[in-house]
Amino acid sequence: MSRPRVVIVGAGFAGYRAARTLARVTRGRALITLLNPTDYFLYLPLLPQVAAGILEPRRITVSLPGTLRGVRLLLGEAHHVDLDGCTVHYADPEGGTGTVGYERLVLAVGSVNKLLPIPGVAEHAHGFRGLPEALYLRDHVTRQVELAATAEDPRIRAARCTFVVVGAGYTGTEVAAQMQLLTDSLARRHPAGAGRPRWILLDTAPRVLPELDERLSRTAGRVLRSRGVDVRTETSVKEAGRDGVLLTDGEFVASRTLVWCVGVRPDPLVEAVGQPLERGRLIVDPYLRVPGSADVFACGDAAAVPDLEHPGEFTPMTAQHAWRQGRVAGENVAASLGLGRRRRAYRHRDLGFAVDLGGVQAAANPFGIPLSGLPAGAVTRGYHLAALPGNRVRVAADWLLDAVLPRQAVQLGLVRSWAVPLDTASPEHPLPQHPEGVS
Repeated sequence: MSRPRVVIVGAGFAGYRAARTLARVTRGRALITLLNPTDYFLYLPLLPQVAAGILEPRRITVSLPGTLRGVRLLLGEAHHVDLDGCTVHYADPEGGTGTVGYERLVLAVGSVNKLLPIPGVAEHAHGFRGLPEALYLRDHVTRQVELAATAEDPRIRAARCTFVVVGAGYTGTEVAAQMQLLTDSLARRHPAGAGRPRWILLDTAPRVLPELDERLSRTAGRVLRSRGVDVRTETSVKEAGRDGVLLTDGEFVASRTLVWCVGVRPDPLVEAVGQPLERGRLIVDPYLRVPGSADVFACGDAAAVPDLEHPGEFTPMTAQHAWRQGRVAGENVAASLGLGRRRRAYRHRDLGFAVDLGGVQAAANPFGIPLSGLPAGAVTRGYHLAALPGNRVRVAADWLLDAVLPRQAVQLGLVRSWAVPLDTASPEHPLPQHPEGVS
């Protein structure tokens, strides 16, 4: 008897959890194929610590072949889904193409950088969704501080040491917090030249972390401002250029660094599926099934999942929801094949959020209990260790070493500026060559 074929597209929080759950429930009774551009699951919440030099890049990458037993990894990026023919068309990492057929399909393609029609942003800003972008930012920031230390013109020195982060949500706040500590450490190595770096965090909202509890927001804002971060709410970028940014309040800030963390948008593949969308996300029912397509499921950032706790709304695009939805998707796919228990609707209970602000500082509200300082830092790191599906000992070891040893901040030159454009549907892959053909 042939085994049913299940294809999961994407190995982010939702796709990885769906594959792991499905393999556990079916126990070899289904052929599970995971289509993903890389051979690892990326634990995105710790990406700012990679950029800041606290963690090595491989610490937050979990091997797919090494941790997903019973799952076949297919390296490639999906570019078309044929619902009538039950096939997914993809391109492999070396430019080849292929197709894979399915009897059940799980779309968990995740999200990419959110773009806004602001002049100059696409050309001069860089996002923060993948390892290439984090590695580029670490090199770039290190280079700016080192160049500032030898610049004779004080205006050039100040511009190189001014760093602008747009978006004071979860990612932008952590990037500003972690990188500010890094640049202060770098500047201390050049006491006669660089001067103290300046970080500016912008958001159109009235407070940082506008999507989280107001107490977390106040804690994060207080910590950032105490370190000298210039937090500007209800302010954003009006125009970006090579030498700086023009803000919506009319001020021009001379800078060589613009980090774009304004949010995410669903992967463009979702639009090509040809099914109803909600703000770019594929509409699904509470069982994560695409209406009208009994063999297609979707979860994570690519899916608009009804929020049964708040009727009429959809669950937000967060890693916490994606992780939980992946489990439900895996269970429901197995149930639809007659290989598991009966299907269940996706419901959630908010367990709280944690924001790492660098050093021993953090803001967290586990189970609704507001914490700050060292207790929040302990809860935050404990949560990350528990949530990581691998590399826990290595991550803990890096944290310990960072606490007792100075960081090794050097330029590696692995990722160039043109290799990580903001306008990309694949932040997990740097461009293989310069857009003009110069490698």
